[in-house]
Amino acid sequence: MAGRIPQQFIDDLVSRVDIVELIDSRVPLKKAGREYHACCPFHSEKTPSFTVSPSKQFYHCFGCGAHGTALGFLMEYEHLEFVEAVEELAKMQGLEVPREGGRNDAPRQRQELDGSKQLYHLLSRAEQFYRHQLRHHPQADRAIDYLKGRGLSGEIARDFGIGFAPPGWDNLFTALGRQNEQELIRAGLVVEKEGGKRYDRFRDRIMFPIRDRRGRIIGFGGRVLGDEKPKYLNSPETPVFHKGRELYGLYEARQALRELPRLLVVEGYMDVVALAQFGVRYGVATLGTSVTPEHLELLFRQTDEVVFCFDGDRAGRDAAWRGLENALPMMRDGRTLRFMFMPEGEDPDTLIRQVGQEGFEQLIERAQTLDEFLVEHFKQRADFKRIDGQARLVELSRPLIAKLPQGIYRHKLVERLAPLANMQPDVLQGMLSGTAQPAAVPGRPNVSR
Repeated sequence: MAGRIPQQFIDDLVSRVDIVELIDSRVPLKKAGREYHACCPFHSEKTPSFTVSPSKQFYHCFGCGAHGTALGFLMEYEHLEFVEAVEELAKMQGLEVPREGGRNDAPRQRQELDGSKQLYHLLSRAEQFYRHQLRHHPQADRAIDYLKGRGLSGEIARDFGIGFAPPGWDNLFTALGRQNEQELIRAGLVVEKEGGKRYDRFRDRIMFPIRDRRGRIIGFGGRVLGDEKPKYLNSPETPVFHKGRELYGLYEARQALRELPRLLVVEGYMDVVALAQFGVRYGVATLGTSVTPEHLELLFRQTDEVVFCFDGDRAGRDAAWRGLENALPMMRDGRTLRFMFMPEGEDPDTLIRQVGQEGFEQLIERAQTLDEFLVEHFKQRADFKRIDGQARLVELSRPLIAKLPQGIYRHKLVERLAPLANMQPDVLQGMLSGTAQPAAVPGRPNVSR
């Protein structure tokens, strides 16, 4: 929703919150004199150095230096953006977040807020409906047999909210009330055809609810049980669902793990769920789109290590390359991006059933680093043993290196490429940045015009 949050509201909100209660609900605190102590949730330690002061309404870690108010803690611990953290704190206090703007903006802002709340409500009711159908619909046996055949337990199905959209044209439409038909269409749950005919978008499919970072249902993915096409069907773009900004399974990963060692980006819902079934609880999936810059910003806000896990065919490698290009501007020092390609005929779902959690995580550890994938990509396009191939390497590298932030990572990547171009690193760096000067010819003055 448009409009700036008034600073006075933010200040009042922070002063209302009991920081001890907020943090203790997430990190158990022990009273020590006038303050409370715990092991810091932001770095590994055995001796508590994390202190919360009820009088100052402030936290501080003497080990890693983390400090701030209740708002800062929520942003850091829950990986929320500023506005999201303000909204979450306000929700805890039963307050509504006001927005500054012209008088003419207020009605529109109110309408947008009310409209979004209605969509979230309907999507939540839809999730409850689909989960109920999985347990009670006479034709749900096929869906249950499929899930059991893929090795999924009831606990994992519960954690991911998996459900069933029964056959028929208007089961959900009828259950959620025809009086909500326009909102159901806006939520992407009901389709309106020419002539005014309306019917359920998802029919005879296993349903995977898609949650945002706050756990709200924003859309669904449905897998067909028969041979119909498409095999997977996603919710369309709606006011609350934007495919290029959301990742399936991220909320569930954060619920399962306090600290995410990495995030593994896979291609499908079942890959995420099957990985979780075998103990790999940090898988996420894009929603029928390539990895976008927005996805990568979201990923790197959660963890410093991201692994792309795609098919080893041409399409999978092309998708990985697009992800690499989008990731380069974000590869500041301390971040890691790696590439894991599936053997022919395998996907994460099938492979982890063969090798188990330990074997699968060993394969992740051996995944290609960014520079290894980059060099492999260049080798397919240039013969480094030839002078023209070395020159082509420089030209291929130039736009990619330019995207990297200045720092050790960029310097090391240039060092990695320099021997392939048969150059010294400083010379290659100069050529890539456009600062290299042509070498002087013996016996002839090097005159610049």
